[in-house]
Amino acid sequence: MRRALTGLALACCALAPALPAQAAVPAGNAPSCVVVWQTAGTITKTGYARNDCGRTLRLKIIWARGTDGDCRTVESGGTIWSKVARGVRTFDGASSC
Repeated sequence: MRRALTGLALACCALAPALPAQAAVPAGNAPSCVVVWQTAGTITKTGYARNDCGRTLRLKIIWARGTDGDCRTVESGGTIWSKVARGVRTFDGASSC
């Protein structure tokens, strides 16, 4: 039994480097009820924020290394987006404004 458990532990440790790294949690100060994600095309990438809070919010999309998206009013259930050229810019989530 001890050998089987030791073998299992060694197998898990050997596989650990092959597992994908966890994605970074987007930054920004939007409430946790705001869902954020991004899509990437050939030339551009788009950041999205959906208001699942049950009340109207003022939100903007946050991008690293450049200008953020415009501050917009988003009703409950509504989604905003901001599109930028692919490259060094990274999607950092959404913030209240």
